[in-house]
Amino acid sequence: MFQYSKYFGNYPVEYNRAIHGPYDPSRFYGRADTPLADVKLNQLFAWINRRNAHPVAIAQATSRAYYRFIRRFAQPKYASVSMFGFQFIALLSIAGYIANYPKSLSHHKQYKYHW
Repeated sequence: MFQYSKYFGNYPVEYNRAIHGPYDPSRFYGRADTPLADVKLNQLFAWINRRNAHPVAIAQATSRAYYRFIRRFAQPKYASVSMFGFQFIALLSIAGYIANYPKSLSHHKQYKYHW
C-alpha cells in the first residue's frame, strides 16, 4: 500500500543536514544527472527512461520550480522595479478579462450547434 507519510511532510531521503546545511526547498538533493541540453541524440531515450514519472516525484519537481521562481523573482534581496511591472501587467490582464467577459467573451461559449 502507498504510504503518503513517507513522502509528504518529511525532508527528502537524499538530504543530509551535515553535508547540505540548511534545507532549501528549491534545490534537488538527489544524484545529479546530465542536463537535457548536454544529452546526445542517441542517449535521449536512456535519459528519458531515467526520469521518475511517479505522481509524487512530479509534485516535488513542481514544488521545487515554484520555490525557485519565488526566490528569483518575488523575494530577491535586491528587488528591481521589473517585478512590480510584471505584477501590474498581470493584474491589468485579469481585470481586462473580467471587465470584457459579460460583453464579448461570454458569447463564445461552446454549444452543440454554435454555427
